[in-house]
Amino acid sequence: MSLELYRRSSLGMALTDALDELVISGVLSPTIAMKVLSEFDKSVCRSLRASKVKASVKGQLHTYRFCGNVWTFIVENAIVNIADVDVQSKEVRVQLLKVVACDSKLGDVSGSV
Repeated sequence: MSLELYRRSSLGMALTDALDELVISGVLSPTIAMKVLSEFDKSVCRSLRASKVKASVKGQLHTYRFCGNVWTFIVENAIVNIADVDVQSKEVRVQLLKVVACDSKLGDVSGSV
């Protein structure tokens, strides 16, 4: 499932590490750990869809690729403008930014496990 890309975020990696420790120690079964990760994927997608945050990115495009219906962009000296409905707009500058984007219709997150 393409929605698994959120597992590579800091939060997703922390969850995966914690679940690995629980499986290794025998507290959780591997099946339960996989169900937790699947629910994490669905929850992140639902939260992002419900978000009213808009963002724009400016910078020098270093690399881009399209593989398996997923776009990946590497932007150098990026300026990210984040605008929320409830909060004043914020500008963030980063030296290197990786953006991974896929079609939201690739995975249906409306169902439950």
